[in-house]
Amino acid sequence: MIPLSVEKIAEIVSGEIIGVDPKLVIAGDFFFDSRSPVKNGVFIALKGEINDGHDFLNSAIAGGAAIALVSKSVDVPSIRVVDVLEALGQLAKFLRSNLKDLKVVAITGSQGKTTTKDLLSHILGAVGRTVSPVGSYNNDLGAPLTILKCTADTRFCVVEMGARSIGDIAKLSKIAKPNVGVVLKVGSAHIGEFGSQENIATAKGELIASLTTQDFAVLGNYDEFTPKMASLTSANILSFGENSKSDVRAADIEYREGYAHFDLVTPQGREAVGLRILGMHQVANALAAAAAATALNIPIEVIASALSTAEMSSKWRMELSEINGLLLINDSYNANPESMIAALRTLALISQERGGRSWAFLGTMHELGAASGIAHSDIATAAAALSIDHLVAIGNLQYQTSEPIEMVLHHFGQQNDAHQLFSHFEVGDVILVKASRAEHLEIIAADIAKFWRDKTIGMEEMK
Repeated sequence: MIPLSVEKIAEIVSGEIIGVDPKLVIAGDFFFDSRSPVKNGVFIALKGEINDGHDFLNSAIAGGAAIALVSKSVDVPSIRVVDVLEALGQLAKFLRSNLKDLKVVAITGSQGKTTTKDLLSHILGAVGRTVSPVGSYNNDLGAPLTILKCTADTRFCVVEMGARSIGDIAKLSKIAKPNVGVVLKVGSAHIGEFGSQENIATAKGELIASLTTQDFAVLGNYDEFTPKMASLTSANILSFGENSKSDVRAADIEYREGYAHFDLVTPQGREAVGLRILGMHQVANALAAAAAATALNIPIEVIASALSTAEMSSKWRMELSEINGLLLINDSYNANPESMIAALRTLALISQERGGRSWAFLGTMHELGAASGIAHSDIATAAAALSIDHLVAIGNLQYQTSEPIEMVLHHFGQQNDAHQLFSHFEVGDVILVKASRAEHLEIIAADIAKFWRDKTIGMEEMK
């Protein structure tokens, strides 16, 4: 954050200063977890469904925070506002408008935002100081917090933009004022909240509609809705995809042990890329990052080199673990129909290459609304068509298929119930664990790893 006096912060947010010298200069970052305080930072007292940040003010101040941003009358150094989140957005908007040389890239889409963010941050970090969120920080809290981490030395800022309703991304765009807006794909994630893909497209299109003639719209060619967003803006357009009509594309794609190798083709030329992140679907994310970097005039040689060295930095996204002959793919952070199919394809490809059996431990995909039953059934049918050997459904009986299948379909009510299958694992098997975040399937991923590690160590000791 750029240093600001308490007096200036209060002016920006129309707040009341309580118990602190107005001339005190704040140079630390904003934070909302009192267990991880920031020295000379600002504690954000958020009111959640379960916890209220105001209950942790003393802990935050004792931990080193200079002041707190609050919405109640309190007896600690603070600035009181009507709405803490709204005030945070006002501060981020002020900082953005005062960092004239900062280039902001905003990324939205139904899947791949976090991976694309990680890849793009790796590319941009090779040429200048880059700020981006850790993990999936894509809402009205995460986006402003990311921008507020920028300083006068920051050259690039990458933000994710998610939406729960129409208008959310438009609001974030007014705060971030992106120079480059990226739409990856309009899929069916959150269709239960939006009602249709058309409504999802409207929400994602708000990012593109916010761009000016000096900006760039980076649009994927992976669905029928995203390319049409070019009509929403006078910004420069860069398309990406795997067809010859895309401005940024992948040619001569090969998959080796689940990793994509291809030639990156941009208006600047052609360079070889070998990804180090797992999954067939990562090509699209890599192309999106490459297109955004191209819009920022990053040389293709830098882009290709960075893509070939980038590794996944966010937890539980296609994390690959080789455990004494067993391959575990932990993709338990999130799930929607499109990402589920992509993960299953990767599972099928790797298990075929290794010659072992494929196991898919799948939990519920949330926020699908009335389409939930059909969506889960379609995943089971797709898994069977991909010749997955075992589909292990946890806590969801909707994983069913009426098609004649060779795949073995298991249903368990709880994660612990599925432990009985662990003894059937063999060397060479490949296991995928995937569900929406709320299902916490990272637990069973850890249980599988521990079981197999203990079993194989025991076998070695018996020799």
